[in-house]
Amino acid sequence: MADIQVADKGGKGGKRVVKRSTRVDMTPMVDLGFLLITFFMLATTINKPHAMEMNMPAKAKTEEEKSVIKESRALTYIVGKNNKLYYYIGVESPMVDSVDFPPSSNIRKSIIDRQKAVAAQYGHKDSLVVVLKAQNQSLFKNMVDLVDEMKINGVTRFAIADYSKNDSLIINGIISK
Repeated sequence: MADIQVADKGGKGGKRVVKRSTRVDMTPMVDLGFLLITFFMLATTINKPHAMEMNMPAKAKTEEEKSVIKESRALTYIVGKNNKLYYYIGVESPMVDSVDFPPSSNIRKSIIDRQKAVAAQYGHKDSLVVVLKAQNQSLFKNMVDLVDEMKINGVTRFAIADYSKNDSLIINGIISK
């Protein structure tokens, strides 16, 4: 492993100067390093990212191909700027409400309340259709959190739609059809 080399320098005066140098053999250390790397590569588990599966329909080419749902079954969420979330029911005379994003209990409560109302009217909570929209200034994280809330609350029918001028008018309280 390590050896000490002694150099003998002869001189005429009879004094001997012994110079010792050490040399460490690094071969076993390299072997140990590769053994540890191999061990940790084989012993660790690699986590694959989990993604939620979403089936997106093709865009409708004509007016007849568009899906039509009753306004009483529709709940629309609009992810706004400054961590605001606006939601309303229907389009004809919507009552817009807003909540802040960090406490998800408010979002969850609005979903559960609407599921109960739809279940009372139509017999099953799966009759609820949720439309998700996002303003340009909104955060992507908030949209992902909202989709997660749909999954947590068992909402099976939801769609991600484009934010329109009508939505802007609804949020600002100016309803026009």
